[in-house]
Amino acid sequence: MKLSFTTLCYGASALLATNIYAETIAEINGNKFLSPYRNKDVSNVTGLITAKGPDGFWIRSTKPDQNRKTSESLYVYDNGTVSGNLTSGDVITLGGRLSEYRSSSTYLYLTELTRPSNVHVVSQGNEVNPVVIGQDIDGPPTEQYSSLDNGDVFGVPNNSSQISAVNPELQPSRFGLDYWESIMGELVTVRKPVAINKPNQYGDTWITGDWNKTGQNARGGLTLTAQSGNPETIVIGEPLDGTSNPDDTKLGDSLKDITGVVYQAFGTYRILPLTALSVISSQEPALPEPVTYAADGTCKSLTVADYNIENFSPNSTGVEGRAEHIVTYLNSPDLIFLQEIQDDDGPTNDGVVSANRSLEVLIDAISQVGAVQYAYVDIDPVNNEDGGQPGGNIRNAYLYNPEVLELAKPNPGAPLDATKVLAGPSLSFNPGRIEPNSSAWEASRKPLAAQWRIISDNTTFFTVNVHFTSKGGSSPIEGDPRPPVNLGIDQRTEQANITAAFIADILAEDPNAAVIMAGDCNEFAFVEPLKVFVAESGLIDLDEAAGVDPVERYTYLFDMNSQELDHIFVSKKIADQEPKLEHMHVNTWVSYDDQISDHDPSVAQLNVC
Repeated sequence: MKLSFTTLCYGASALLATNIYAETIAEINGNKFLSPYRNKDVSNVTGLITAKGPDGFWIRSTKPDQNRKTSESLYVYDNGTVSGNLTSGDVITLGGRLSEYRSSSTYLYLTELTRPSNVHVVSQGNEVNPVVIGQDIDGPPTEQYSSLDNGDVFGVPNNSSQISAVNPELQPSRFGLDYWESIMGELVTVRKPVAINKPNQYGDTWITGDWNKTGQNARGGLTLTAQSGNPETIVIGEPLDGTSNPDDTKLGDSLKDITGVVYQAFGTYRILPLTALSVISSQEPALPEPVTYAADGTCKSLTVADYNIENFSPNSTGVEGRAEHIVTYLNSPDLIFLQEIQDDDGPTNDGVVSANRSLEVLIDAISQVGAVQYAYVDIDPVNNEDGGQPGGNIRNAYLYNPEVLELAKPNPGAPLDATKVLAGPSLSFNPGRIEPNSSAWEASRKPLAAQWRIISDNTTFFTVNVHFTSKGGSSPIEGDPRPPVNLGIDQRTEQANITAAFIADILAEDPNAAVIMAGDCNEFAFVEPLKVFVAESGLIDLDEAAGVDPVERYTYLFDMNSQELDHIFVSKKIADQEPKLEHMHVNTWVSYDDQISDHDPSVAQLNVC
């Protein structure tokens, strides 16, 4: 049944007598991020209910203004007080207070109508059609997030302005945040969606649809590059019907078409689907083919790997899985740079700092599935001084094949001994930590430097194993501060400078020295810390030297991006001799429950002669 406006509400004379004005939804939203009606009462707003949630409902204008900068939909927050008598397809009029809400100062505001009053049903049973992204409207921009980022979402200084302070006019054809804001509250359909990350603990899953994309890798994810932060993505949040999204979705999974409302929460734009995600198919093969690099024990074909094995201790789950990765997928490299080795009792905070048992447990597991009996090198940190999980005392370490390698003139340093570059070149402590007393390493891992000798031909080379300070606590890439706060960037830049100066000292002694720096840099190659490192150290990004396609350079998944936090850099001597490199996606390709670490390992074959 359809009910007329005059039957349930009031006639024109009543409107004039009470001086009630009718604001359109487009006028309420305005053409900027914050509504011009913020903290004001509005009345006689007309809209079609397109969807309902547990705490409110969404309405769409019945008379759109055809302006792409103004959203035609609005969220009405009622805490369940009025929506129980309403349903999708109802056209209603109502009034209320226009509010801007966020739960954190780093988030963007959500425009919503609160304290709904004078709710009247004008008609029922109206057709509700979603807006198809990429068909009814253009797809989102593919490179920049905001006009306030000055062309670089990872530029410095961070937080030089805030969207909430500037409140720029929306440019939805140019900037990702503007695009999603311009359709805030709209009921939309995403066709042919693809999962570009694993779900978080709430089932929220990042996806793209059948619109233009940049940075697409062979698995179907979007790789973060210097040119693009991938704003053409959206996270799918909690279903409005009370069901749950699957928790085993994988990178590259094809999904059924998604219909839901555009929303803003927890620092991201998102779509709240009408019902749960459904996986149609997954990518094949399930895991990458093992590397085929074959070492021969000489300087011409040294195999080297890098792997952050995530808070590893004797009590860790997945010990055998890590061993299987090293033996089967990395083909038992001659030398392995490891990060996040915890002490012998893991996160128990009892003063234990030795990781001998941790490393021996890993080595024993490797020997059960492979032929190499590795030896190890590490230096215990000062208790609770190197960051990471409290009590865990994570540190960098090396595993090496003692039939191929040995330390050149071993002379290990203590936790606070700073190894120096001597004539030759050689190291004053081998292995040794780089400037461990510097404030740059506060609550962070100290680099572990070493000089190695290849037994068969007496060739020596140098390594530096790093794990720079974390990005933890950064503001969301879709948040209010612009450019987003990249927490720890100043400390990482200082760490990069110190590490680079040490390597530059080696190359000053011998410009033809073979030097390898590898580890978890907690940064991207095109952002300030690593740009500084390359400029000051004289090393070359192995991805570049080996010709790895930029969209295949990823070792970690975060939010919408496949990204590379783990890097290998080499001196020109190595870079000029046709190095090989592969990122082995044994963790990023599998479901969350099946991953062994949150990082992928990388493996290279290098000529260090």
